[in-house]
Amino acid sequence: MAKTEIDKFESDTKALAKPEYWMWRAKIYAAVYKDEKLRAKYPSSEVAASEAFQKCILMDTTMKSMKENNGYDAAFDIYTTAFNQGIKAFNSKKWDSSLYFFKYSVEYYDIIYKNKWSSLTMPFDTTSILYAGYSAQNAMKINEATKFYERLVDNHVAGETNLDIYRYILIASSDKKDSANFFKYYAISQKTYPKENWYEYELDFIRKYYDLAGKTALYEREDAAGTLTATKYLHFGDMFVNLSKEEKEGLDSAKIAAYQAKGRDAFKKAFLLDQTNSIAAFNAGVIYYNDFNTYDDRNRTFIKTLRDINSQKVVEKDAKKKAAQEAKFKLLTDPVKAAMSAIETPMLASVDSAIEWLEKSFTVLKDKHPKDRFEKSSYVKSIDFLANLYAYKRDKTRGKDAKAFDALDAKFKFYDNMHDAAENEK
Repeated sequence: MAKTEIDKFESDTKALAKPEYWMWRAKIYAAVYKDEKLRAKYPSSEVAASEAFQKCILMDTTMKSMKENNGYDAAFDIYTTAFNQGIKAFNSKKWDSSLYFFKYSVEYYDIIYKNKWSSLTMPFDTTSILYAGYSAQNAMKINEATKFYERLVDNHVAGETNLDIYRYILIASSDKKDSANFFKYYAISQKTYPKENWYEYELDFIRKYYDLAGKTALYEREDAAGTLTATKYLHFGDMFVNLSKEEKEGLDSAKIAAYQAKGRDAFKKAFLLDQTNSIAAFNAGVIYYNDFNTYDDRNRTFIKTLRDINSQKVVEKDAKKKAAQEAKFKLLTDPVKAAMSAIETPMLASVDSAIEWLEKSFTVLKDKHPKDRFEKSSYVKSIDFLANLYAYKRDKTRGKDAKAFDALDAKFKFYDNMHDAAENEK
């Protein structure tokens, strides 16, 4: 048997120094590996064949011995047999084994193609690489799976069936916090599958690994460059409005309010780019509405403070004592009245802005049927908030401007009467 004969030279130093010996050893062991019965009799024959092959080409870079004796048959035998064994192991869900064999088929296809030993036109074996990646993925060997998938993605291998490998690379890069790799393959994914919504992956990466300063810098840079889409504005708005507990640490109330305003402006820009985006308009309106409530709460506190001060007055009949008392209470009430006056203008502005943006959201949604869960919730809330806002404006004109009162009361009734129908809408 050829194997027996070649094994006789294992300790022959002269033979071991010749590439021809290693060529024949590779060729013989590859043939053993290819034969099912011999493969069972001599396990690990693929290892012996591959080691001999690698030593031969290392010693003879011209491949002379390979070409003269059809030594490259060893590469074909290793490639085809490893591929078939890989398929068998894969179908049996033996992931480590299938990965082991597909590594060989990938490696030897590359050798065959590189040396032009066949008429192969593809520079790599897509099928072997895919199966190697699938096997590694199923074996929970993320780094190896990513390595195989990246080779395909780097060469823009596309098609509907390959979409998931692009997703896998982005998720793996994100989990490893590998910013350079993530954005490299994010750009390739966008180019290869332009209709896919890749931004969700970028958003997830930004949320996980950018601190607040990083998010702010990225937003301001892209905003200035005009590269933000409506969707991106919406998500950045959400990031700034809903700061995490960790992000709020070290921020005073003024800075938190500034981020609320930044988020509100991002929502407004989202709507201006996509005027069907009711959620963006609603979010902007809600922030203005919350501002109004904050001012209104302050105003109520000021009113209560004035009442408490006035309740402490005693009736003075003596003119001098009465004048002194009035002067004393004036010192107490004037600062409160000044504070009330200071918030009146921004409070009214927040009311008008809340109405403007909530009505934009309402207008988009009123004729949309059916509405999804988020749309219905924002629709009902818009109606309720608008009723409250118009009631506030109406009451400000009570006894002062009858025409304005009637117009605002009509608006209040319009929205107030819509609540039940909106709530029960299917």
